[in-house]
Amino acid sequence: MSESVSTSKGTDHRGRDPRSRWVAPLCWAAVALEGFDLVVLGVVLPSLLRDAGWGLNPGTASLISVVGLLGVMVGALTVGPLTDRLGRRRMMLITVVSFSVLTLACAFAPGPVWFGVLRFLAGLGLGGVLPVALAMVGEFARIGKGGSATTALMTGYHVGAVVTALLGILVIPALGWRAMFVIGALPALVLVPLIAVRLPESLPSDAATEAARTTGTRNPVAALFRAGYLRATLAFWVSSFMGLLLVYGLNTWLPEIMRSAGYALGAALALLLVLNVGAVAGLLVAGRVADRIGVRTSAIAWFCAAALFLALMSIRLPGIGVYVSVLLAGVFVFSSQVLVYAAISRHYPAAVRATALGAASGVGRLGAITGPLIGGALLSAGIAYPWGFYVFAVVAALGAVGVATVGRIGEAGSAAGRDAG
Repeated sequence: MSESVSTSKGTDHRGRDPRSRWVAPLCWAAVALEGFDLVVLGVVLPSLLRDAGWGLNPGTASLISVVGLLGVMVGALTVGPLTDRLGRRRMMLITVVSFSVLTLACAFAPGPVWFGVLRFLAGLGLGGVLPVALAMVGEFARIGKGGSATTALMTGYHVGAVVTALLGILVIPALGWRAMFVIGALPALVLVPLIAVRLPESLPSDAATEAARTTGTRNPVAALFRAGYLRATLAFWVSSFMGLLLVYGLNTWLPEIMRSAGYALGAALALLLVLNVGAVAGLLVAGRVADRIGVRTSAIAWFCAAALFLALMSIRLPGIGVYVSVLLAGVFVFSSQVLVYAAISRHYPAAVRATALGAASGVGRLGAITGPLIGGALLSAGIAYPWGFYVFAVVAALGAVGVATVGRIGEAGSAAGRDAG
């Protein structure tokens, strides 16, 4: 059976619960709030750096950013296994409530130390949202539509980021930076009751028994390295690391790299916007392609195309050419990482799926930290243009190698008791 149309035995929840139609929109909304977190620090940093009472400088601001990402990494690594043990719905409630309360607390931080602590703690909940949402959306998707369901979910991430940037333009001059964190917490007043009432449970009640049957252990973390999953687990970690390195490296430094190439500031910022427009378009296209030709094949092709267009960005193109080049790079770079998540959802049984997604997302956060560091080092050395794009192209190629190393998604594991989808 083709990997593009297969499904997982025991995880087809379509039609079983009338609340299933709420899964996609509620999970999308939760992921959009993580998109808020992606850019809110960048939005408020100019104000924080000019707050004489805080005494921040670029170095300490970077430390706060890294601390927040570490919290997201720890959250992804720990919430995944808890989700497979305690259930998707319960953990979605816990993560959304926790990061919303702690985001609100950031608005009242008296100084940079407490602000950093609260960003770390909020990151624990934010890091847990993605593996829960990905697992649920994949399990409630229509047969043969898992790829497009996953990529559609991740558009919430970018929509949340864009809305937050626009809110910053409107809110900070009038109300100050603290208001951004109050606004970021307000959606929970609607989202949490809806999750509590409308979100169904997708995890089988006998999850521990299923995990033991399919992987030889009741421990969902140990299951990632048992029953033939070791190579796939490590390969997915490599691909996730490379994918998030690209996402955060380019979002952080693309404007400055293009300025070092001689582009005006306005053009450099416009190219960042074009990159993210390409990201949303790429997510919508990638899901449909994955449903047709298979998620593994699509992920490999997307990483390879990302490598090609990143390398082409090293050529100074005239007029509209540079915008087209950046748009195409955005189409393939961002959705490559999302296709990795779709492949993970397809590859592991339901009882360990959130653990696998959380582990890949958590390890990927190391790439999210590494990407900006690499970009900064290349800029400091004065070689970010064109060598930065060559480095990013190699990273994308390594992401493709990682996915290729996994082998066939789903069917390859059937002999070891894995799902067929």
